Amino acid sequence: MADGFLLSRVLLKFESESEDLLGELSAIARTPDGSLWVGSDEFITLERLTPMGDSVYGNHTTFHLNDFLELFDNDSEIDIEGISYADGYLWLTGSHSFKRNKAKGKKQKKDIARLSEIEHDPNRYLLARLPVLNGEILHTYAQSDDDGNALTAASLQKVDGHNLLMETLAEDEHLGVFLKMRLPSKDNGFDIEGLAVHGDRIFLGLRGPVLRGWAVILEIEVEQTEPGVLALKELDDGVFYRKHFLDLNGQGIRELCFHDEDLIVLAGPTMALEGTMQMFRLEDVLDNEHNTLWSQDSGKLHVLFELPFTLGGDHAEGLTLFPCLGYDDGLMVIYDSPHPSRRPSKQTVFADVFQLPNTSINED
Repeated sequence: MADGFLLSRVLLKFESESEDLLGELSAIARTPDGSLWVGSDEFITLERLTPMGDSVYGNHTTFHLNDFLELFDNDSEIDIEGISYADGYLWLTGSHSFKRNKAKGKKQKKDIARLSEIEHDPNRYLLARLPVLNGEILHTYAQSDDDGNALTAASLQKVDGHNLLMETLAEDEHLGVFLKMRLPSKDNGFDIEGLAVHGDRIFLGLRGPVLRGWAVILEIEVEQTEPGVLALKELDDGVFYRKHFLDLNGQGIRELCFHDEDLIVLAGPTMALEGTMQMFRLEDVLDNEHNTLWSQDSGKLHVLFELPFTLGGDHAEGLTLFPCLGYDDGLMVIYDSPHPSRRPSKQTVFADVFQLPNTSINED
């Protein structure tokens, strides 16, 4: 499998030198006004960049999510892993994961103890929507004189330090055991890293768990039950979510985005491994209204290309469609742990834009 065809690079200019921002970019989406919206693993904010010409985005503006949403607290990280735009809303998701503390490499005894510590950050259990208009996030705005058409900021209902999705999945035959074990994300635990929204349908891609080589996408719909609060919508009698299993060569899902009615899937290692990452296309995903399983022999799931591999850095995390060099749908990718060559200054970082093929670049 050949590498993807790099169309261009876009320089992202921030007003911050924080490594917790520029060094840990984790999600990106483009809205119709041309703005890029970026999230980080470490913050409880969204960052907006606007086009400045010559493949440069800047005019950095920060939006604090606790100004628009009721978070569990104003301190713990959300671990933003997915941003998607649909029908006037920016949707975003936290990882919904536990995390194991890292060894710091200073005192061996303390590091051994740290590796036994598993942390729970309530803000990671955030699935929310934010009205956005002309590059501004709003609490609410009316699309017409009919109040029923007003767009409103809201998040999925909180339940005992997590949310309604976790409560609903607790007894799932595939995923429930991973939640009950409190298995951390980097240990093949439950970890949402992909988000794509089309109309009322919300697709959540799991980095983990990967089950006997099969990655998992959850599909849900939501409805507002009171101001600022969303509940899971019943999809069928007693059914509140669907599961889609994908053969991604044993990899987990690192991001999702829609291209028409197909899902573009960024796949990579589930655990803390260095490895090649691949781009897939799952065709006609909106045609399915039940649980599905897709092998690469199905005719619907295709490997598109591999991303260039850089040992120790350039971990692809964010994905959005981006017009470039006459292509309406280039594929912009941003990276966690960017290689130093991607950082011309402390306040800037390059994103890549790849050509998006219809099928694998090795297929006729």
